[in-house]
Amino acid sequence: MTGWLIFFFALFLASLGYASYKSYNKNRSSDEFMLAGSNIGTILGFLTFSAALFSAFTFMGMPDFFRTHGVGAWIFLAFSDALMVFFLIWFGYKLRKRASEVGYKGVAGFIQSCFQNKWAGYLIFVSSFLFLIPYVAIQIRGISIFLNAAFPDLIPYWGWSAILVVIMLIYSEIGGLKAIMYSDAIQGVILLVVIWIIGVTCLNMAGGLDSALDKVAESNAGLLALPGPKGLFTSPFLIASAIAIVMIPVSQPQFTTRLVVMKNLKSVHKMAYAVGIFAILVILPTAFIGLYGAVKYADSSTADFLSAALLFDQANPVAALAVVGLFAACLSTTNAQIFALGTELRSLLSGSDKRNMRITQIAILVFSLIVLVFSTYMTDELVLLARVSFAGTSMIAPVVLGAVLFKNPPKSLLIVSAIALTYFVLSLLELVPAGFTGLPTDAAMYCILIPVTAILMIAHHFTQKT
Repeated sequence: MTGWLIFFFALFLASLGYASYKSYNKNRSSDEFMLAGSNIGTILGFLTFSAALFSAFTFMGMPDFFRTHGVGAWIFLAFSDALMVFFLIWFGYKLRKRASEVGYKGVAGFIQSCFQNKWAGYLIFVSSFLFLIPYVAIQIRGISIFLNAAFPDLIPYWGWSAILVVIMLIYSEIGGLKAIMYSDAIQGVILLVVIWIIGVTCLNMAGGLDSALDKVAESNAGLLALPGPKGLFTSPFLIASAIAIVMIPVSQPQFTTRLVVMKNLKSVHKMAYAVGIFAILVILPTAFIGLYGAVKYADSSTADFLSAALLFDQANPVAALAVVGLFAACLSTTNAQIFALGTELRSLLSGSDKRNMRITQIAILVFSLIVLVFSTYMTDELVLLARVSFAGTSMIAPVVLGAVLFKNPPKSLLIVSAIALTYFVLSLLELVPAGFTGLPTDAAMYCILIPVTAILMIAHHFTQKT
């Protein structure tokens, strides 16, 4: 397999090098570097959005999630992503219209301008920092688990993480956001091709879909029904997950920025439809791999299952392509999210363009080192950790929605979101009760946050109109 690995890695690194060369501009402004010139077409926009959304956690986390918790994982992710596509069409229109009025350099700066309040921008940045750092660490953790299990004697665990971070820093420094988008496009194509090859192979090895379902029903029937063998997929969990996922374009800056830098609104709409199709295509084969794992590796650890299903049980060319695909997925997503944090910081800075660029580049380095440290402490529950990130950032969704809906958004939304975010973080630290009224924390917070936000917005609307 070594020869195939060298071949595919050489192709991948060569394509990254070419993308960096095409994206590099010695005399670029900070806007060109951080926002890719705000002229992204439909195809590149769709691939970069999809690749940032479906990354290493999809490739590795979802098969293990299906294996452990059953077919309810389809409702958890695929159905929620379909809802998000419809929301994207409306939100993309409102966001771009408002951004054309007040300007856009990042979500934090955009919110600061809309609310005419510096603390509004800081709230957005703190939320992004608190939950994107762990989310990026999940990606690095996932690929490191896989590579360390697949090649235990090659380099230590932390070595894989360090290699990823170094390549990410070099690549983003050379090409900026446009280079990252090209990387996303490459990764998206690789991910879709590889996941289907492995999914079909695993389904065949399990004896086909009917045979795999029969074997799973015999060994663990709970995997084929809700709420799953461990009782995870309850109604509150699924509803809260759907809300958190639908709010991703609002609350996670790497996606919000991608909506703004699209060439025009028509491109945004086409991109949204394509993302919905991509979601179905990329999640379906992970269910096949998960069913195969439930049949053959029911009692194995996450690392053993993934290294076997994605590597050792595959033909050498497919296994090598899987390694490169996982590496590309992790690199692309970590690049996008760390760069998004840099964009958010830069949008809050004032002063000369050169000074702001220097501070942003140093900040990206610092964020990367923090991620590297965090990745050594993460658990193997990749999907559940990703869900915590989605839920945490969704606590500030009322602020972003208020900014795009109102010319002078109500300041009370800042207070509501700040309280919700603070309570959510404290619950994760076990300093306040994790959930109440019999609901998990995020579901309980949504039961309060949604009606309170609606009341404040309706009251503000009629007050402003009067």
